[in-house]
Amino acid sequence: MNAIDGTDRHVKTDDRPPPSLLAIVLDTNPHAWAHLCSTLPLSSAISNLLVFINAHLASGNTNEVAVIASHTHKAEWLYPTPKPPLPARSRNGTSSTNGSNGTSSEDSNVPENPNKYRQFAVVENAILSNVGKLLNSTTESDLASTPTTQVSGALSLALSYIAKSALLHSPVDSLGTDNPLSALADSETTHQARETLTSRILIVSVSGDLANQYIPVMNSIFAAQRKRIPIDILKLAGDTVLLQQASDATGGVYMKPERPEGLLQYLMMAFLPDATARRSLVMPSAGGVDFRAACFCHRKVVDIGFVCSVCLSIFCTPELPSNLCLTCGSYLSLRSAHTATPALIPRKKKKKKRVGGTDSATPGPGTPAGSGTPVHT
Repeated sequence: MNAIDGTDRHVKTDDRPPPSLLAIVLDTNPHAWAHLCSTLPLSSAISNLLVFINAHLASGNTNEVAVIASHTHKAEWLYPTPKPPLPARSRNGTSSTNGSNGTSSEDSNVPENPNKYRQFAVVENAILSNVGKLLNSTTESDLASTPTTQVSGALSLALSYIAKSALLHSPVDSLGTDNPLSALADSETTHQARETLTSRILIVSVSGDLANQYIPVMNSIFAAQRKRIPIDILKLAGDTVLLQQASDATGGVYMKPERPEGLLQYLMMAFLPDATARRSLVMPSAGGVDFRAACFCHRKVVDIGFVCSVCLSIFCTPELPSNLCLTCGSYLSLRSAHTATPALIPRKKKKKKRVGGTDSATPGPGTPAGSGTPVHT
């Protein structure tokens, strides 16, 4: 047709930026927020976080967001709210629900407000209601069980959600299958034009050491590194070695502000650009990174440890039960390898050779004496 009518037709390509998925892990540890209540209360932090989420959603109409709470005893979804299990069907094939029309509970419970964008109101209502339910369901026994937070579980939920969203953004065969996700997973090796999804994880942390979760957190870091998902860290309080390593290994941004009350400013200036925009920007760096590891026996960060030659597990002491590795069960001879620190022998000073029977350090008759610095007049 192009040769007949003499027109030059070009195929239009979509030059819009790819959709961006932001998974936020919010540390809701009551112990840590109690120390920050005078500087930055949890309510103010959530308000600043909602403004940041709205800015991310407003950056593109295809942008998505997921918020996960890392609590003391569990990791809980804040947005999107998990759907309840499907109702059981009776023998005649009808559902046993009481007049449910299948509409989303998040959209139906949001009051109408003409001065607010609908999507912003849905996200805000879901996050505030789920945070309130999480805090009300926390008992004294949950707070007394551990002073840390379940970051490892929250990271696993974020990575699983990102992997599922990446599959849903891929094209689905028009023939239709019973399980489109499995069909997409089987077609990973085929050459198809897929819509790229830019994903990243932001952890807003206020808790201290997480050495007791060293193994699951490192597994999540390796999974994010393999999928090229950067992990950004905003450390409002405390200090953890694992989060520094997570940011450095995945190419994320690590920031520990001196004034936590400026949370919104740090979020908007340092963590709003996605991976596509960061190629044209100079992002802040964490400086020195602590690469120490935690032992597998007591979950403590160690400077010097003993490594299993089979599974590379790290131990802080050679005194293992029956000299067996606690991870793989291999026999280890750590006690024989652990010896006392050898004593340092002082090195003997070499005597200088004598020239003409005199010491070379003393100028002889044939050696001109050193002159002073010449003075210009």
